[in-house]
Amino acid sequence: MMTSRVMLKGLGLILSLALIGYLFDSSDLGNAINETWVDAHIRGHGLQGTLLFLAMGALFTAVGLPRQIIAFLAGYAFDLLPGTLVGALAALLGCLTTFLYARIFGKSLLRDRLGTRAARFDRFIHAHPFSMTLLIRLLPVGSNILTNLAAGISSARMAPFLAASFIGFLPQTLVFALVGSGITVAPTLRVGMAAVLFLASGMLGAWLYHRHRHGLGIDDKVDAALGEAEQS
Repeated sequence: MMTSRVMLKGLGLILSLALIGYLFDSSDLGNAINETWVDAHIRGHGLQGTLLFLAMGALFTAVGLPRQIIAFLAGYAFDLLPGTLVGALAALLGCLTTFLYARIFGKSLLRDRLGTRAARFDRFIHAHPFSMTLLIRLLPVGSNILTNLAAGISSARMAPFLAASFIGFLPQTLVFALVGSGITVAPTLRVGMAAVLFLASGMLGAWLYHRHRHGLGIDDKVDAALGEAEQS
């Protein structure tokens, strides 16, 4: 099962984002950041602001910025439910960008480095591409950008990979959008709710991985973090 170290790292990320939110509201630096980007260019700018956020989020997640940070910022900019959808869509666009780069331009460049990972990805999702990709996205561990690159140079079909990715992004996006949002509950309660949701989603992902992996694995580090070992 999932190690306590994995859960502590995730909870630490939630708490650090809560601290960022506090600094946004209470410090001059936080106010300057708000004014120069979110407040100046996103909030109150309608469709233009939303498209700008999506472009920024797609770019940042495409190059490896944690999608949880984008989810936090989406919650701050758009509130909880709209922020969850915008944050997940931004992560999906970043996923699509990286996937297409690897598929169109990066196969020869990435094959030596990610060939083994891509082959394991192929084996993992071969029989059930949608459900197994969804399973990968529900896990609280693993590298988002490496998964996107490996999928791009694998034989994975784009449509089920993207559809399952979007659905799989939603739980963690909701968690971090909750931390970033200004919903009218006490900050401690808001962070506590996010921590409980993170633990629940992480435990669900780990349980499903244990239940449905059928001896396959996508990455040695992921298997080790979840207390699994690939079977031959």
